[in-house]
Amino acid sequence: MSEKRNIGRRSFLKTASLTTFGTPYIVPSSVFGANAPNNRFTMGCIGVGGMGTHNMQKFLERSDVQVIAVCDVDTLHRLKAKEIVDKTYARTQRSGIYRGCDHYNDFRDIIDRKDIDIVLIATPDHWHAIPAITASNAGKDIYCEKPVSLTIKQGRAMCDAVYRNGTIWQTGSWQRSVEQFRIACELIRNGRIGQLQAIHIGLPLWNLINQQPEMPVPEGFDYNFWLGPAPWAPYTEKRCHFNFRWFLDYAGGIITDWGAHHIDIAHWGMGTDTTGPLEVEGHGQFSGDGFSTVAESFLVRCTYKNGVVMEVATTDKHKQGIKFIGDKGWVFVSRKEIDTEPKSLLTSVVGRDEIHLYRSNDHWGNFIDCVRSRKQTITPVKIAHRTSTVCHLGNISMLLKRKVQWDPDKERFVNDSEAERMLGRSMRSPWCLPA
Repeated sequence: MSEKRNIGRRSFLKTASLTTFGTPYIVPSSVFGANAPNNRFTMGCIGVGGMGTHNMQKFLERSDVQVIAVCDVDTLHRLKAKEIVDKTYARTQRSGIYRGCDHYNDFRDIIDRKDIDIVLIATPDHWHAIPAITASNAGKDIYCEKPVSLTIKQGRAMCDAVYRNGTIWQTGSWQRSVEQFRIACELIRNGRIGQLQAIHIGLPLWNLINQQPEMPVPEGFDYNFWLGPAPWAPYTEKRCHFNFRWFLDYAGGIITDWGAHHIDIAHWGMGTDTTGPLEVEGHGQFSGDGFSTVAESFLVRCTYKNGVVMEVATTDKHKQGIKFIGDKGWVFVSRKEIDTEPKSLLTSVVGRDEIHLYRSNDHWGNFIDCVRSRKQTITPVKIAHRTSTVCHLGNISMLLKRKVQWDPDKERFVNDSEAERMLGRSMRSPWCLPA
């Protein structure tokens, strides 16, 4: 733990009151470490829409975590999240009543609280970097949804902040905590299909949304804050919440949404967690109607230093999932199945002296265990950043309509000033990346 964090916690203890409005004051467990009451960590949740609420509920199931605040720019979302928290904890109260969860519109109100150990970030992609770096600088540990960043430069800045501050970070790439994905990757890493030659990743096709007229902003929705660092755009119902995925100002389409999951597993199986491809060539079909701006369908081909060619395509090209192809067989894995050729690989046992990958059977629990131990999680930011980088490289190649050369060590394009300008994005005033 950094000295900055220790000083902050000690200073807080000198001034903290033990009670507030008759309710026991929740002192962050990191103040006491292993001697904390119930060894419980306090959490604030930033972004409590679909995935935000899902993740929050996973933490609400745990006795060693207490959610004490939620934040969302949509009043309906945050009040619903507060209701879920209050009802969950009310079951443990003799009175059957609990009203201890605070709610905020501005993420900075969560991060400024010294009684919060952990922040959960499940905002749209364009709102990952600023809260994450701010929270890391404030000494919070972080669980953040994938993909970690909107741009490659943002991802690098997030990695630097986490390293600088000693932050424990877990990315929502939960497939690493599912047994069949680990088994598949161990088979590959231990040479069961011989020399790995290619990887085929199939992603789902998704019907993008049609043009909508400008609409009044709903009461209780802080649309200007929702846009935040993104360029101003007129409000329409289908621009926000789930549909942010289909706009390059806020996300990257299916290649960042699903690709961040499957490319992560491909890197795990290849052993390329902290590097990336040397060459990326993407071909995408864009609607051209001026509304949704991401590719509707695509094929992205990535070539790695080890000679492996990874294809990432919507499912008219490849079956949805990850297929590792070697010179002696193949392994296919998805959320529904694992299959191999030869079939005998399904019962193959990884020996004691062979490669055994990081084992986690509870993605959220793995994060809390690492917050306690200060050890690295199964999906730290440096690994997630490399996965997101491949997604961003695919989009850049598709937008440029040509192949790009990439230096994964320097995280720069090779002799390509046009592509280099796409490593980052300008931010709408007054927003900028924290130092």
